[in-house]
Amino acid sequence: MSQAPFHEITVIIGPEPPARLDKALARDVPEGLGLSRSRLMKLIEEGAVLREGVVLTEPRTKVAQGEALVIRMHAAATVETRAQDIALDILWEDADLIVLNKPAGMVVHPAPGSPDQTLVNALLHHCGDSLSGIGGEKRPGIVHRIDKETSGLLVVAKSDRAHQGLAAQFEAHSVMRRYLAICYGVPDGNDPRLRGVKGTSFEPGNILKIQSQLARSKNDRQKQAVVWANGRHAVTRAHVLEAFGTPPAVALLECWLETGRTHQIRVHLSHAGHGLVGDPVYGGRRKLSERALGAEGVAACSAFGRQALHAATLGFIHPVTEEKLDFAAPLPIDMADLLEQLRGSRSDTNQ
Repeated sequence: MSQAPFHEITVIIGPEPPARLDKALARDVPEGLGLSRSRLMKLIEEGAVLREGVVLTEPRTKVAQGEALVIRMHAAATVETRAQDIALDILWEDADLIVLNKPAGMVVHPAPGSPDQTLVNALLHHCGDSLSGIGGEKRPGIVHRIDKETSGLLVVAKSDRAHQGLAAQFEAHSVMRRYLAICYGVPDGNDPRLRGVKGTSFEPGNILKIQSQLARSKNDRQKQAVVWANGRHAVTRAHVLEAFGTPPAVALLECWLETGRTHQIRVHLSHAGHGLVGDPVYGGRRKLSERALGAEGVAACSAFGRQALHAATLGFIHPVTEEKLDFAAPLPIDMADLLEQLRGSRSDTNQ
């Protein structure tokens, strides 16, 4: 290993770990650190992973629940991703972090299918030399993500101390995140079908709780799937803010996360039979009734071009100043227009 400066990240292995070290780390490392399994395998092979001071260099090494593994990350190097001048809707910025309202259609991080025009490209241009190095690179610290076609609030670290502090809050599930979603059907505790769906229950106030594990789908590696073993623990709650149709056929939900997994709300609501309007991956093909929603309401739902999901509120403790910060972002125009069309169509059907 290089003798360059490094910082250490401690990962505690959770219950029922996968048999291999690389898989266990990939499951339990805080998602906000952006360490993929391939990156973790490379770190293991480089001798950057230790257990009780002993370097582990074999990805197949067995690990046990409760073990503390230390990952040594080298000092920041210049990132190759290029900076791009892209407009950002910024709600807060200081020396350590930035909070912004991401538009639908923007990818958070460069990937093979989206090498540029991402949020990271925009932040590299906006932040410039104010980035002090995250996870071994001079880049913005993405501690959580929202999907390309999901709009709403994100907090991004500009310094390593903020990155680690925010990642710890997300790992402890202490960050407050609420989403607005428009789904097919209306989740109701009196629905006998829902009572038969594994992992779903209702809490006081008719709050739908969905609890499962999530993992990559065996049939499509780009998708997530509900599983009951060898996945990441995931809990979503939702309640109905407004229902549309006679009888009700579509609902506006407020959703909040106890955990934050990839595609979590979309997968969980689909599992419960209430996929999101416009979601091409998990929403399913739904034939809506014009008798219930009216022709305008059915047409509006059918034409909606993305999953109807918006990260509306975000609250956390500033990892450096310890100030409590709360933010809210209004619904984007497309979702607000969809709701107005549903309200108008509902009124028409009731006349």
